[in-house]
Amino acid sequence: MEIRYAPDQTVIPAQAGIQRCESPWIAARGRVAASAGMTLRAAALALGACIAALAQAQPAFPSRPVSLVLPSAPGDPTDLIARVLQPKMSERLGQQFVVENRPGGSAVIASNAVAKAQPNGHTLLLALSAHTINPIALKALPYDTFRDFAPVTLLARFALIVGANAAVKGENLREFIDTAKAQPGLNFASPGIGTLSFLVGEEINRRSGLNAVHLAFKGGAPAIQAMLANQAQYGALPLNLMAAHFASGRLKPLAITSAKRAPQLPGVPTVAESGFPGFEAYNWIGVFAPAATPAPAIARLHGEFVAALAEADVRQKLGSVGFEIVGSTPQELDRFVRREFEHWDRFVREFNVKFE
Repeated sequence: MEIRYAPDQTVIPAQAGIQRCESPWIAARGRVAASAGMTLRAAALALGACIAALAQAQPAFPSRPVSLVLPSAPGDPTDLIARVLQPKMSERLGQQFVVENRPGGSAVIASNAVAKAQPNGHTLLLALSAHTINPIALKALPYDTFRDFAPVTLLARFALIVGANAAVKGENLREFIDTAKAQPGLNFASPGIGTLSFLVGEEINRRSGLNAVHLAFKGGAPAIQAMLANQAQYGALPLNLMAAHFASGRLKPLAITSAKRAPQLPGVPTVAESGFPGFEAYNWIGVFAPAATPAPAIARLHGEFVAALAEADVRQKLGSVGFEIVGSTPQELDRFVRREFEHWDRFVREFNVKFE
């Protein structure tokens, strides 16, 4: 609805069907001169009625289904958290909550679709760490990572597990590195160039002196398959993709990228314990809307996501596979992604990492 302002008038709505609202203060002045019958209280009531009429002209949010666009394939961590939250958000918003997988392009395809969507809160992006790595890794993006998105909330974060094919030597990362340095043809797998898995693998390579070759795949599931086939000997991937293979004995955990050991794998050391002091890396999942999305829509979405994350069954399902629930404010998410960008930008420049 177009709103025009003019002297001596409070608001003149241009939309058809809404009556023109004169300033009650100006109207009161004329009537006082004529009859001295209108009080300040009546003027305030008239102003309130005018504002209420304008509010009723705005459709309630959401007015139709809300789409959550994912940069990953079914089964990946972003898909997992989206499927857990999907029924909760549908119930809370009173509208269908649609999960839409758009994998590929190092998350650029999904991000670009949301950046170009109408900024009305009905199309959202479920972003992960690649969101802040892409501006470093890719020479040209069809959107601006920091200007074209409005942060909603940081949902959760999770560490990666450095796992290996069961046939490789070494029962932890330190032992694996000691034996692998003399092993030719060593490969590590990741879900794609520019992902956190790629950067973790590169940091381990460069700080340990390993000369492993990076094999990029389109998602975590095919990277796991390459490790199972021993096409790639190791990789840093989420627990939910590896747990069943650890249980079967086809893969083995070597280390975890968090600052502390995971309760699900108490016998697995951290990367920091394995000869990499200060090492800590988490993948994260956050919700963004297109820039210029109205503040009331952002506030409603933020509140409903945080409320859904607080439900006991949600916390149990996500915690069991290694998710650390966050539920940040939009402002906290904005500060977080900027810090993440600065951290990985420094690492890439320091070690001259090539995204190829």
